[in-house]
Amino acid sequence: MHSIAVIDYGMGNLRSVVNALEHVAGKKHRIELTSDPAQVIQADRVVFPGQGAAGDCMRAIDEYELRETIIEAANSRPFLGICMGMQVLIEHSEENQGTDCLGLYAGQVRYFGDTHHDADGEKLKVPHMGWNRLYQSRPHPLWNAIDNGERFYFVHSYYLQTSDKNLVAGECEYGFSFTSAIAKDNVFALQCHPEKSADAGLQLLANFVAWDGQA
Repeated sequence: MHSIAVIDYGMGNLRSVVNALEHVAGKKHRIELTSDPAQVIQADRVVFPGQGAAGDCMRAIDEYELRETIIEAANSRPFLGICMGMQVLIEHSEENQGTDCLGLYAGQVRYFGDTHHDADGEKLKVPHMGWNRLYQSRPHPLWNAIDNGERFYFVHSYYLQTSDKNLVAGECEYGFSFTSAIAKDNVFALQCHPEKSADAGLQLLANFVAWDGQA
């Protein structure tokens, strides 16, 4: 039996993530919601969710003494980042008057802006909330059996911008195209919430459960 650690650092209700993973994993995998660094490191796979503001997330990560644990897990085993769990893998966020993040990958997390518009000049609401199409930038095992342009559920006011085009695994349109999924080696992370994204989200989680960490 394999173990999947869902990192709990006090940011958001993680029960829906755990429930979705238990649904797709069956009895072959043990899902562990944990804030214990040792338990995270011992797990075969790691899920790193998150909600809230970047500054609060980074403070919580340090309060729970999980910074080095998250970095080690991201460097060593199949690792899935969700929402804020993607954003804080990057170097820096504009949120909270500027927040230094974990710095695993090059990029900035930027605010959509109070006056965000589509190509026709129509004002778009911020936060970006609800269902939107996610376009796959390149093949990846976590896209298996998921249609390109499938709809996923989003809720966020900040978006990832990276100069490393090889990092981008998926994009979304909301006034402009922004990076909505990244992948490198054994890490896959996305801005949307697969646990709230119906069949497509469950398929992505099932793909992660079966993934060996090889792209």
